[in-house]
Amino acid sequence: MTMKLGTFMMPLHPPGRNPGQTLAEDREAIILADRLGYHEAYVGEHTTDLAENVTSCLMFLCSVAFETKQIRLGSGTLNMPNSHPAAVAANVAMIDHLLQGRFNMGISPGGLMSDAEVFGNYGKDRLEMFVEAIDMVLAIWKGTAPYDLKGKHFAVSTARTMIPEIGQGIILKPFQAPHPPIVVTAVAPFSKGVTAAAARGWEPISANFLLPEWVKTHWASYVEGCAQGARPADPANWRVAKSIFVTENDDKLAHRYAHSAEGPYHFYFKQLIRKLVGFAGRANLFKLDQSEPDDSVTADTVAPKLVIAGSVDSVVDQILAFREKVGDFGTLLYACHDWVDPALGRRSMELMAEKVMPRVNAAIAAGR
Repeated sequence: MTMKLGTFMMPLHPPGRNPGQTLAEDREAIILADRLGYHEAYVGEHTTDLAENVTSCLMFLCSVAFETKQIRLGSGTLNMPNSHPAAVAANVAMIDHLLQGRFNMGISPGGLMSDAEVFGNYGKDRLEMFVEAIDMVLAIWKGTAPYDLKGKHFAVSTARTMIPEIGQGIILKPFQAPHPPIVVTAVAPFSKGVTAAAARGWEPISANFLLPEWVKTHWASYVEGCAQGARPADPANWRVAKSIFVTENDDKLAHRYAHSAEGPYHFYFKQLIRKLVGFAGRANLFKLDQSEPDDSVTADTVAPKLVIAGSVDSVVDQILAFREKVGDFGTLLYACHDWVDPALGRRSMELMAEKVMPRVNAAIAAGR
């Protein structure tokens, strides 16, 4: 099975950079991906982080909706406990119509604790809130006004104010029936979330900051969930994100830009480790041997393990080796990072689409 190429943008930039410039670069990356034939693009969102300054992925995707032609655009992700289900249902339906069905709905409980605090759900059962919220969104789309949905955390009704003959009190349904494809991002080894999602007919994205050994565990979780949902487990539906940097034929430049403090990948992992290890206690994500001390997890040690970098030849070999380790999957999501050097950032995306993926797929087709 050949692989599709997509991109996943967790748009993480140095906080001191001009947000107008970084937003423009992020838009350019999506538009470039569309021109190069990338199959889909996901964009994250956070409200309380100057380094991740896409505060609404849906607003951002609307800004490129009519400057892209074929690429599917996805929320990566909508952090469900931080919004009201009625707002999510209405906004997703609107963008699905704007894109005429080119939308994938990525959802999650949200992982940034300062977002949780600002929205008042820090310390609450956000997984419970997540499930209740998406259940209400799906019920809105499936049902009819005035809805009358009541849960522990949310309620949805327009019974007292509905004027059906003029359309008042009715929430728009999506362009895609019954709703856009739903995907979830898996960030934990042996993810039970993947199992629960697959049982409901949703598809997984394995995060780009996981060790290959942890990514591999997601397939078994997906198979288990598909069995619970009485549907076949198809590797074509598994998306795996990976940080990748490609040069024409300069391995030294690639490793310097991708693995050292000179480039954006080192900055990315420095930020991520501070959030996931220093605050959230998730050092396990970056270690195979859990007896290793947490302070051994640094950008210097993690970036070389998790970023595929090198010449076209080298990157092709590394992707095939990665696939051999984790198993067959359907879409490789190229993780976008800050453009410290815009020319290198653009060229890496071009080489990925024009040279790397054709050779990877040729090797897969040949049984390599």
